[in-house]
Amino acid sequence: MASRIRIAVVYGGRSSEHPISVLSAGSVLDALDPAKYEVLTLGITRAGGWVRTDIEPRNLQIAGQVLPEVESGGADIAVRPGSGEVAVFDAASAIAVLDSVDLVFPVLHGAYGEDGTIQGLLEMAGVGYVGSGVLASAAAMDKAFAKTMLRAAGLDVGHYLVLRPGEPVDDRELEQLGLPVFVKPARAGSSIGISKVRGYDELPAALKLAFEHDSKVLIEAAVMGREIECGVLQDADGSVSASLPAEIRLRPDFDWYSFEAKYLEDASEFDIPADVGADAVRAIQDASCRAFRALDCAGLARVDFFLQRDGRLVVNEVNTMPGFTAISMYPKMWAETGVSYPELLDRLIATALKQRQG
Repeated sequence: MASRIRIAVVYGGRSSEHPISVLSAGSVLDALDPAKYEVLTLGITRAGGWVRTDIEPRNLQIAGQVLPEVESGGADIAVRPGSGEVAVFDAASAIAVLDSVDLVFPVLHGAYGEDGTIQGLLEMAGVGYVGSGVLASAAAMDKAFAKTMLRAAGLDVGHYLVLRPGEPVDDRELEQLGLPVFVKPARAGSSIGISKVRGYDELPAALKLAFEHDSKVLIEAAVMGREIECGVLQDADGSVSASLPAEIRLRPDFDWYSFEAKYLEDASEFDIPADVGADAVRAIQDASCRAFRALDCAGLARVDFFLQRDGRLVVNEVNTMPGFTAISMYPKMWAETGVSYPELLDRLIATALKQRQG
């Protein structure tokens, strides 16, 4: 039997999306074929410590509002620059170097995982990895820079303002956005730190919350339209394809796709594929691939849109490491398109290995 591909699944992390990463990793581990892959599980605690873990993916389920975390106490991990190796420090601080991993699968969402930082570390270590590189990861994570790049590529991104600490809000520009507006951290995900502002008196509290998560904040004009998502997948030959799109429909008592609506409540329904008509499907798929190319993404991405009644398609954001939980949209869209979860992982790994070889 041919030797198995050695994959290090890295998960957890320092961001506010830590528990979602743990859940995503559990689903990935469930789907990786043990006949093809030898898998190491490396967790990152909320404090930033790297530990060797032995998680049971089937136990990683959302139970009410109790979400899993990576705990300290395992063997410490280090990545040695230029070595292509991962080292494990035992309790006596002796170093046992593992065989060089073929690839790292960074199942990390948000800051210090999806923003180019771990990608830079792996680049320095000479270790290949799944997903976008440093620039694309950082640009997509920063919603302000992403909008600039997407708009330059001819894509519609709506109207918005960018604020940094100490900068006053320009009342005239704010009025041009109208109400309601959404206030969000520029570099966060899973709707964490986001507020829907229906009156200007709500703005200070919304800004305070957003600045707790990032030093740069966006104020976005609300775009009225159907919430559409589309997955993008790059194959080993460099070709890019888009999945069938999905539509998110919220329960009447939720008027926007908040963290609670996404993960902790039975608050949303999904139509996969979205019932938008063949022309709109083609437009969404085309815009998704254009967004992927505009940010110079690699491997995978999920592109989120608002589809308005007049057919206007507004890009909301691009996620370079979308959720991989059992209820996440990215794998579900590809499953509906004819690509199963295990096949999806196989293709992502094959693409990353090809890119590593140059």
